[in-house]
Amino acid sequence: MRTWLVILCLWSVAAQATVYKWVDKDGNIHYSDQPHADAQQVQLRENTSNQVSMPPVKPISVANDSEETTEQKTRYQVSIVSPHHEETIRDNAGDFTVTGEVQPQLASGHYLQLYIDGVATTDAQASALFSLKDIDRGEHQLQLKVVQQNGKVLASSSEITIFLHQAGLIKPAIPAPSVKRGNG
Repeated sequence: MRTWLVILCLWSVAAQATVYKWVDKDGNIHYSDQPHADAQQVQLRENTSNQVSMPPVKPISVANDSEETTEQKTRYQVSIVSPHHEETIRDNAGDFTVTGEVQPQLASGHYLQLYIDGVATTDAQASALFSLKDIDRGEHQLQLKVVQQNGKVLASSSEITIFLHQAGLIKPAIPAPSVKRGNG
């Protein structure tokens, strides 16, 4: 393959070296790289050669700097709107909804992720509405974070505490008073 490439390059250089021009019997002008009867050799000027120049390649570090600049320009304000701090939620199934708010609007490639007790419990998403299922009863800390696709945290809300109550399924047995009947 390299041999053919070298041959084609040399052939194109040789073809550029000599150009012939002639006029046929109908008055049409022809150009060729092959000599022809009554053909004249055309002298090409240097300014007729085509040159292609590529723009300089930007180093990778410049691209990373521009991404960081974009991140630094976008300062998010994130908060949890519902439930409120120290709110008690009563749901026997352990299901409830968390609503967040972010300002300004999320940029492309930025998402919201909900953390319960310091653990990401949902996939990152563009919506600020999170439906939670089967959460254990008790005290929990909720926090909302703005993250990039690579997982880098750009902003976080304040942690709020909620209390999830569920009705007890097992009630302690209270013995009924026994009535003794006597014979007589």
